[in-house]
Amino acid sequence: MDSKVNLATDAIATLIFAHGAGADMDSDYIEQMTLALVDKKINVIRFNFPYMQQRKLDGKRRPPNRMPILLETYLNHINQYTGALPLFIGGKSMGSRVAATLANEDKVLGVFCIGYPFHPQKQPEKLRLEPLQATTKPILIVQGTRDALGSKEDIASYDLAANLNVHFLEDGDHDLKPRVKSGFTHQQHKNSAVNAIAEFVQGAIKADNDNN
Repeated sequence: MDSKVNLATDAIATLIFAHGAGADMDSDYIEQMTLALVDKKINVIRFNFPYMQQRKLDGKRRPPNRMPILLETYLNHINQYTGALPLFIGGKSMGSRVAATLANEDKVLGVFCIGYPFHPQKQPEKLRLEPLQATTKPILIVQGTRDALGSKEDIASYDLAANLNVHFLEDGDHDLKPRVKSGFTHQQHKNSAVNAIAEFVQGAIKADNDNN
């Protein structure tokens, strides 16, 4: 099973980070986010879903596996985790949807989502809210305000649970990338996403300690 572990100095938590539908765990985007999270004292485990691993072997593009296989693959990585540090799961887009569906696993303290796919592009009626509503675990969603798979305007109309927090990045698209005229840069938004995830992890650990 293909995976990578980046260890932080004086780590406070471990985070499993799943890729989205189009780019694997070694993409510049996930690599950059991973290293930034490690700088925040968070260990990061990355892996490829089976279809993406097969693409790396033969170079052929193929669609994502069906959800049961995606879930089984992610769950295997959760089950393999035997560390003492609190475990958080999440990912980018599709990877975050898979993680949110597994939020109720005992080992999981919280879930982070970068660009959660609330609905398919141009199909706002096909909502994917169920994974977000099926758990009481804390969930953080970092979302661009003009994300085509769930904009700020879209999300305002949803009935979201109290355990879910959406951190919006102004003018960001599905990759959190803003337009030049916004005055923000893609790097600024990626940095903001990492900061939000680190604060989320710290807050969830503190709340868990206070409750135990």
